[in-house]
Amino acid sequence: MTYVQRGGLRVDPILADFVEFELLARLPLTPDVFWINAEALFEQFTPRNAALLARRLSLQEQIDGWHRKHPGKPEQADYLSFLSRIGYLTEPAGDFVIETDHVDQEISLQAGPQLVVPVKNARFALNAANARWGSLYDALYGTDAIDEADGSQKGGAYNPIRGATVIAYARAVLDQACPLHSASHTEAEAYYIEQGELRVRTPSGVTALCDPTQFRGYTGPAKAPDGILLCNNNLHLEIQIDPASEIGREDSAGIKDIVLEAAVTTIQDCEDSVAAVDAEDKVEVYRNCLGLITGELEETFQKGGVQVTRRLRANRIYHAPDGSRFELPGRSLLLFRNVGHLMRNPAILDKHGCEVYEGLLDAVITGAIGAIDILGEGPLRNSRAGSVYIVKPKMHGPEEVRFACDVFAAVETLLGLEQGRIKLGIMDEERRTTVSLKACIREAKNRVVFINTGFLDRTGDEIHTAMEAGPMVPKAGMKACAWIAAYEQHNVQTGLACGFQGRSQIGKGMWAMPDLMAAMLEQKQAHPEAGANTAWVPSPTAAVLHALHYHRVDVHEVQAALTNQPFADSEDILTLPLLSDPGALTNEQIQRELDNNAQSILGYVVRWVDQGIGCSKVPDINNVGLMEDRATLRISSQHIANWLRHGICTELQVKETLLRMAAVVDEQNCHDPLYEAMARDPDRSIAFQAACDLVFKGREQPNGYTEPLLHRARLAKKAEKRRS
Repeated sequence: MTYVQRGGLRVDPILADFVEFELLARLPLTPDVFWINAEALFEQFTPRNAALLARRLSLQEQIDGWHRKHPGKPEQADYLSFLSRIGYLTEPAGDFVIETDHVDQEISLQAGPQLVVPVKNARFALNAANARWGSLYDALYGTDAIDEADGSQKGGAYNPIRGATVIAYARAVLDQACPLHSASHTEAEAYYIEQGELRVRTPSGVTALCDPTQFRGYTGPAKAPDGILLCNNNLHLEIQIDPASEIGREDSAGIKDIVLEAAVTTIQDCEDSVAAVDAEDKVEVYRNCLGLITGELEETFQKGGVQVTRRLRANRIYHAPDGSRFELPGRSLLLFRNVGHLMRNPAILDKHGCEVYEGLLDAVITGAIGAIDILGEGPLRNSRAGSVYIVKPKMHGPEEVRFACDVFAAVETLLGLEQGRIKLGIMDEERRTTVSLKACIREAKNRVVFINTGFLDRTGDEIHTAMEAGPMVPKAGMKACAWIAAYEQHNVQTGLACGFQGRSQIGKGMWAMPDLMAAMLEQKQAHPEAGANTAWVPSPTAAVLHALHYHRVDVHEVQAALTNQPFADSEDILTLPLLSDPGALTNEQIQRELDNNAQSILGYVVRWVDQGIGCSKVPDINNVGLMEDRATLRISSQHIANWLRHGICTELQVKETLLRMAAVVDEQNCHDPLYEAMARDPDRSIAFQAACDLVFKGREQPNGYTEPLLHRARLAKKAEKRRS
């Protein structure tokens, strides 16, 4: 590869051109100054980054050695004493309250859904940014949220029977969220504004909202508005009225739709859901991030035989009850998820010829992109409070959080920003962070705006950390283990104890099945009921439906009630999810678990390696589409590696399973013209060999992460394509 020299750095020309001609054109920084300061930052933090990774390895080696001497379920007192002695557990932090300032209300005040989307895919990124508002009618009509019994089928032309069911459901939402005095919204014949108040005409007379303050604004003329803006639990709803429309002409009040404020925040992901292994990929990621901030990102595609160009939505304009005009944001508040501390990337080589740490590169570039917003250089604003939001995954303990904060401070200096403007989201997805979460938050008390739980990565780390202790329970049994419930409870309670209420987000993990919305509606209300003021969803439609949970549950009231409850037992968090009786597993149970894991691994890896797709709806072994990213891969590969280590299965059995499941995955993808089959020549399939490596080399991967092997395989695949 040919690099260009920038001081002591050697920079891929693709990245150099992006920085110098696209990014810095928006900032008051010359290329010379930028590269000098970037080089100094890389030189300053690279040794600390390396030392933190060495510390991770040292701790894991000590834990592995201890478990080999004490196999099976450990005595908790001995185990905790050992973990404290080696520094894995830290002393509990004293009481404190976070001091983060310049926080947008989408984070501090509004509880609601959060989308996570691969920013490398421009269409997905735009859809997510625009998912701040969504049609409740469409979300209900087009999904299994409304069943298809009794003539309510959703296929083909518009089905008025299904439509009537949708409208009845939506009116019930209005009655629950914004009830009327002595009437139901189903009885409404007209909505209008009189003397600054909402009036609703019904057959029995004119009525009003039980709580008049829920009326926030309107569009169109006051006497015959075409939009009514309401608010419940800090989330907005808009009743859209058009008696001339197809739906409105059949409605007694002329209502054509009810639009909900849905994904109030979105994580634009540069990490687990993208495949970015070199400068070409990184620039694609960064260019989309830049376009989202400047408002220039657009994507043209075919939909239903028509060419469509998608752009960012403008703000929504309303009349206030007194007739004055105001705006509400038309887009989600965007957070950028950077990569963790582990990986390096060939986009830049330092003066020693070493690839720079990718997390440092992400901090500099996404921080600079966010600075454009702070400086008001784009036509649209992301943060009206003047902050840059960066979520940092895969940190292990408080010293790694402190490192991230120090890096952000250096980036602020590089960019000429006020200290503290780059905010930090801490993903509580590694066990060493969980058990020291309060200490982690203390290290970031002036920056932290987000903590969350993530079952998949957290389980992957759980398996790898205790790899030598014994065989783990099957994946499906993990959620019934004591550590999971304690972990989820501990995360919320710690955030509240540190003053997150009214200042920062406490989040819960992803609903991975975008086609199963009825089940999501039934189950995901548990997240706000647990005190989480945000939870992840896989699509704009899911965001609209999950928003219903935040209308039913006042998260601020839940959090207030939780504040004085006793903390989750730390011993439960460190109770290992080991099989109590490995011999009780039948051969059929073992094979079923191997089939499930192997199919999951192959279905994800083949798209990642061969096509560079980091997140997509991957069919599971039962052909249920799951939104998969690297977290799923981590748990599946580590689980098989654990069972291999402890003799639950054999290497030959796993190899046979992988080959058989490769044929299943090939068949599931047979309609994809870009797909490259694995089973017919597995020895020549880079993707298949990468999947095998993830399993058979799983024990030696740092913390069980999949990135090193995936990156190597993807780079090899890109090189193969260039040669051909």
